[in-house]
Amino acid sequence: MNRPFVRRPLGALSLLLSAALLAACGSLSPTSTSSGPAPLPPTLGASAPAKPAATGAVAVKVLAINDFHGNLMPPVGGIKLADPQNPDNKVTVAAGGAERMATLVAQIKAKNPNHVFVAAGDLVGASPLLSALFHDEPTIESLGMMGLDVASVGNHEFDQGVAELLRKQRGGCHPTDGCKGPTEFKGARYQYLAASSIDQKTGQSILPAYAIKRFEGVSIGFIGLTLKGTPELVSPRAIAGVRFDDEAETVNRLVPELERQGVHTFVVLIHEGGSPTGGYNECPGISGPIVDIVKKLDKRVGLIVSGHTHRAYNCRIDDRLVTSGDKYGTLVTEIDLRLDRASGRLLEARADNVVVRPELAKDPRQTLLIDSYQRVAQPLIDRPVGFLSKAVSKEGEDKNAGGGSTVGQLVADSMLAAMRSPENGGAQIAFTNVGGVRTGIIHRDDDHVTFGDLFATLPFSNALVVVEMSGEQLRQVLEQQWQANDSKFLALQVSQGLSYRWDKRRPVGARLVPGSLMLDGRPVTPTQTLRVAINDFLQVGGDGFTVFSQARFVQAGPMAVDALEGYFKAHGATRVTPTALDRVTRVDDGKDD
Repeated sequence: MNRPFVRRPLGALSLLLSAALLAACGSLSPTSTSSGPAPLPPTLGASAPAKPAATGAVAVKVLAINDFHGNLMPPVGGIKLADPQNPDNKVTVAAGGAERMATLVAQIKAKNPNHVFVAAGDLVGASPLLSALFHDEPTIESLGMMGLDVASVGNHEFDQGVAELLRKQRGGCHPTDGCKGPTEFKGARYQYLAASSIDQKTGQSILPAYAIKRFEGVSIGFIGLTLKGTPELVSPRAIAGVRFDDEAETVNRLVPELERQGVHTFVVLIHEGGSPTGGYNECPGISGPIVDIVKKLDKRVGLIVSGHTHRAYNCRIDDRLVTSGDKYGTLVTEIDLRLDRASGRLLEARADNVVVRPELAKDPRQTLLIDSYQRVAQPLIDRPVGFLSKAVSKEGEDKNAGGGSTVGQLVADSMLAAMRSPENGGAQIAFTNVGGVRTGIIHRDDDHVTFGDLFATLPFSNALVVVEMSGEQLRQVLEQQWQANDSKFLALQVSQGLSYRWDKRRPVGARLVPGSLMLDGRPVTPTQTLRVAINDFLQVGGDGFTVFSQARFVQAGPMAVDALEGYFKAHGATRVTPTALDRVTRVDDGKDD
């Protein structure tokens, strides 16, 4: 979400990579952004060689995933499912992992020779260290090995910029870090689709808009899209020169074009989603952007594979099948289509979200791939950095009504500690965006914390900077936590010493309670000058915090994850302890939410 396009040295991370370099990957040169039109949409090879008959139906199986985020190993927390013995209770299942997902994918494919494996974006980015350390090349290799065919581009595919996205598609060494993996990186075997991501110079999509797959002479068109709101989620530098068009309008423009090519069944792979109120294989009370998007789609679109919200659902919206497979590879959506052999139109679509259960056998090829990367990465993942007295999180009792969280405050405090001294910029306050803190930090029985734990919390490779602001600018940037249409609350996580109160009953732009903004117990005045530590995603106005982009730059600092490591190391054998959630206070009762 927040990794800027401009890369900086990763400190200890880069040093370990250099020391662990196994072999260079030849003379491949990095790929740069093309200024010409996107390649012609691919027509994928037929899954079955059978000749078309004049009548009857063709059965096709679609396998779908979304929001894998480089989780080659089973994610911490697994997936919560209903307890078979007591459906009112939830139990946690240790689901996921590329080794077992590959086995499940193979089992589903074996049910029907007419199959296609698709994805709805965010396969990479915000990944665990095992994948992120190698710019997600292990994940791309893993999914290609599973036989993934096509994938829409999600917002996280843009984390490192357009040129890096194209390198992931086409292959070659990373332009800064070179080739660090155990084998030559040849790029994705699957095709990324980006129908609504437009190169503003050429007017063409930066990658193909759609792909066509034929089964027994009947064609299906797959249209892939990134959510229109990507500019709100990615560093402006990373997507410079790219326009993100309306999702439904893009699809409706392409459907007639595909029909002219003999395609009469349409599947949309969209990195946008919704939030249901029920279980992982149902869809009661679904809300969110996907609902309105589906209602605007051309009626000829019969299946929408969605993502982005990290939820699982199996829906009928506007009489169309809409699916989403949770996150981190915990589910594979098994979709069955029936196509009319004569007209090529969709007759029926139904789906089942299948859990990647721990009892599934591990695919040996995936195990070999993961092991080859783990040998390089494991010393860094396991490196001890300090101790933590209890877990810190973004959820439950670790979050308050004001928007603060124990892990968010810990990160902000580490930023302030790294940039507070005069030689490091003289910061008095530190902020981090809530989306930049990916997850909490787990607690082990012996209290120890590893670098892998910290990287899971801060996976975006953001660098710290100190900027100079007036007290009035500080107030304005805090008011930007509420978007103009009041649809989002993007709570900035604040460091020790700063406090304020806010009231949602007050209008947008004036939510802070007058006189409540304090620094070290003293009121912040509009004219005073303040030095503020932030990450470089915020510095360029990321997440809509445009006031930060107007502040005067003072000094650059280390990567955020290195600052967090330094904070733990500074405590030595002393346990880092979560701080009280009393820095930001909400004074209304919240009943209007």
